[in-house]
Amino acid sequence: MEIKNEDFREIVDSDAADKNGSEDEYEKYCFVCRRPESKTGKMIKMMDGMYICPDCMQKTMDAVSASPLNLDKYTEKSDDLEIPKGPNISMINLADLQGLMSPRKKVKKKKADKKPAIDLKDIPAPHKIKAQLDEYIIGQEHAKKAISVAVYNHYKRVATNTMDSIEIEKSNILMIGPTGCGKTYLVKTLARLLDVPLAIADATTLTEAGYIGDDIESVVSKLLAAADNDVEKAERGIIFIDEIDKIGKKKNQNQRDVNGEAVQQGLLKLLEGAEVDVPVGSNSKNGMVPMETVDTRNILFICGGAFPGLEDIIKERLNKQSSIGFNADLKDKYDHDRNILQKVTVEDVKSFGMIPEFIGRLPVLLSLEALTKDMLVQILREPKNAILKQYKKLLELDEVELLFNEDSLEAIAEKALEKDTGARALRAIIEEFMLDIMYEIPKDDNIGKVTITREYIEHTGGPIIEMRGTKVLEGRIQ
Repeated sequence: MEIKNEDFREIVDSDAADKNGSEDEYEKYCFVCRRPESKTGKMIKMMDGMYICPDCMQKTMDAVSASPLNLDKYTEKSDDLEIPKGPNISMINLADLQGLMSPRKKVKKKKADKKPAIDLKDIPAPHKIKAQLDEYIIGQEHAKKAISVAVYNHYKRVATNTMDSIEIEKSNILMIGPTGCGKTYLVKTLARLLDVPLAIADATTLTEAGYIGDDIESVVSKLLAAADNDVEKAERGIIFIDEIDKIGKKKNQNQRDVNGEAVQQGLLKLLEGAEVDVPVGSNSKNGMVPMETVDTRNILFICGGAFPGLEDIIKERLNKQSSIGFNADLKDKYDHDRNILQKVTVEDVKSFGMIPEFIGRLPVLLSLEALTKDMLVQILREPKNAILKQYKKLLELDEVELLFNEDSLEAIAEKALEKDTGARALRAIIEEFMLDIMYEIPKDDNIGKVTITREYIEHTGGPIIEMRGTKVLEGRIQ
């Protein structure tokens, strides 16, 4: 029995799905043979959004109609229609196959004369990018200049889409700096200013495929989620992989290094640029999660890490270059150099445990400065969202003015340097001495101004409290 598509026109309206905005840009897949509509021809729509190609429908009907019995004696006529009777012919319930088959893989249709997603005129120049970064980030002049140029060139590459014969390579970035110097904050600010999707992944959770942990493709899955599952938007985003030093090659390792060198090997194809199938809304692949194909050629990868122990490798290399004699450099010459990471080379990173293939795919090597006392004072008060501005705003809501004298700011910076955790120590210190103030001030509506002093920071005195209309001497808030 030959069945044609025309026989199903009353029950099929495959164009109805095309009129829906959600289905318009995706190809339909046959639920039986898994072939796309571009290869099988027009699909036949079944229940629950399933589609069957004409070939599979023909085979299904042939299987149903095939029988060794003479069907003539099992039919009866009623109003010129032949209705089967007698033996029951079991039909295939296509809904039962839905649970056995993998979810439909969405493939976007190719569109002709597609305009570039990013206009070259909309890309800010490097000096404009750096000027915007200066409003939020103190210091790190070289790092801000280098990352502004790298991002500008990258998005020029995305916008032009290599229109001529010269193909522009991608400039992935490796940032090295001590903890708390602003690596993650720099990337977050950059993505907010450029209005592009940003995914921040932690390299410590990544493992080789087949082992417990996040698959390597999960970093792309996070970017897809940040782009609201829009593949085209995600393909021009930024992925920041933090703690990249934790996947360094382990030395003297007798067992398989599933979260060290193996992860570096798996990241090579992502950094270089490849089409990868990533799960939507999940960090692992399984049969119940839909998949999307994402091209990583236009995704900018920025890797950052503190690289503890790299200072010793740099010192060892520099001390080997020192001469012997009266004019030789001292062995402890670099022991108190806070910016020793500024002298890092590719060979030092390789000695740390990063494989050459991985380093080669991160051509831009940035070293961030360690924060000094003056830089910490600037961080307290100058950025747009400085910590002191946040607390002043909180007390303004209670109609109280909060002031910090210069000595108190220096005392906070000195305490932060002792903790050796960078700018993160500033908030911890301020939270500690502001606790009592934030608790006691709302009790008295007559308080109009509070001035923080060095003595209060060092626990040898109290803040200066001024009442509305009168001035009170130094008082200690308990």
